[in-house]
Amino acid sequence: MGNVVQRRTRGALRRCPFEVCGNMAGLELLSDQGYRLDGRKATELRKVQARMGVFAQADGSAYLEQGNTKALAVVYGPHEMRGSRSRTRHDQAVINCQYSMATFSTAERKRRPHGDRKSTEMSLHLKQTFEAAVMTQLYPRSQIDIYVKILQSDGGNYSVCVNAATLAVIDAGIPMRDYVCACTVGFVDETPLADLCYAEESGGVSSLALALLPRGGQIALLQMDARLHQDHLEALIEAAMTACKGVSKVLDEVVRQHLQEVSVLTGE
Repeated sequence: MGNVVQRRTRGALRRCPFEVCGNMAGLELLSDQGYRLDGRKATELRKVQARMGVFAQADGSAYLEQGNTKALAVVYGPHEMRGSRSRTRHDQAVINCQYSMATFSTAERKRRPHGDRKSTEMSLHLKQTFEAAVMTQLYPRSQIDIYVKILQSDGGNYSVCVNAATLAVIDAGIPMRDYVCACTVGFVDETPLADLCYAEESGGVSSLALALLPRGGQIALLQMDARLHQDHLEALIEAAMTACKGVSKVLDEVVRQHLQEVSVLTGE
């Protein structure tokens, strides 16, 4: 049956890709010819498609697909502080981020799409990332809310969320020091792989996620969930920075296309 596995769930026969249901350790992540499971070369990014301004009710919004991972980002603000006044910063805005996953985003139905430890951790990472990119000093005593939801998960969730949220923040008209772009990279057979999919992330690959402000080369966040030999760290960071710069070019094209469309609609 090739790379398709069948399994019975609640009496029904379900078919799902081998990379989701099978044993990842048995897969060859990089062929002798230098091709990965999905046919990409080692440094090749997944296809990125995005739209801005998808929700009229929000101050900013964006929908982004990176490979088969799909995310929706919504931004509200800057607005007056809500909740505890003790969080108010008199010299800059407070950034509030909330990450969640749709219950249908993975092959296994999630019981708690948000509020679990992983979602809380991801929300904190997003907050730290955008605190490094947004010019919060322009909005003292205010708050900026960034909500990101994964609609379909196939690896690189943090990176896709950052890229989607960047477009949403720009759509909201909030000044940023630069695009903040993110990518997940891994190491297989002494070769760095850019923009990992779920099968690669689950295949025992040593990996890291990096968020970058590409023009100045400033790293906003570096995240590693597993051990990584220090001899591989420099090569992985370099591969991640190169991949982030590639993502930034795609996001810039999306922003320019959106501005053209808005100009046509407004007659400017």
